Amino acid sequence: MGELFEMWVYLSEEPLVWLTLTVGAYALAHRLFVLSREFALLNPVLVAIVLIVTALALTDTDYAVYFDGAQFVHFLLGPATVLLAVPLYAQWQRLRQQWLGLSLALVVGSVTAISSALGIGLLLGLEADTLRSLLPKSATTPIAMGVAQQIGGEPSLTAVFVILTGITGAIAGVPLLRLLGERDADVKGFALGVVAHGIATARAFQHSERAGAYAGLGMGLNAALTALLVPLIAWLFGLY
Repeated sequence: MGELFEMWVYLSEEPLVWLTLTVGAYALAHRLFVLSREFALLNPVLVAIVLIVTALALTDTDYAVYFDGAQFVHFLLGPATVLLAVPLYAQWQRLRQQWLGLSLALVVGSVTAISSALGIGLLLGLEADTLRSLLPKSATTPIAMGVAQQIGGEPSLTAVFVILTGITGAIAGVPLLRLLGERDADVKGFALGVVAHGIATARAFQHSERAGAYAGLGMGLNAALTALLVPLIAWLFGLY
């Protein structure tokens, strides 16, 4: 057992271990998702997070140590986001015809996402710092954290809210839209992207490439609009 412990101490200091853990956890989670016939509660991101957190807890590993090894995946988020422009370009002709409807949906969706967060927070009696951290929850993580910091929120807390929002949207978004009778891939994709950013966008791509393209568009536009609206709404309600 002593030799096994010494081997683990050595391996845990190597970045490749945590990168392998991250990729392996997601691969396993995605396999479970496919085998379950895409059961919503077995969303790959949610399952992978649970697996990684469990591994870190069992090995008593600090998050900073884990991130040092897995930061290559974090780096790839940038190129992956840029690549969303490829399927989006394929839908360019449709987008030109739908610009007015998409613009209205964007404004309504963004305002609803922010105001609902504010309303729920006020009803729950959340403190001002927590409210400020909650407001940009539907924007993609880097934008949301930057906006929260600008208005006096806690960026680390905002990151938690953003991840929870994305996972909830990825799990409940498509079933809810189906329940409401919505079958159009354009509508489903754009709605998921606006309210639940990148995690739900990945889910939209599993539905169809067209839905993923519209989700990517919704995610990008909502990030920009959220950066403008959150400081304004926070100021109107005396939070900024």
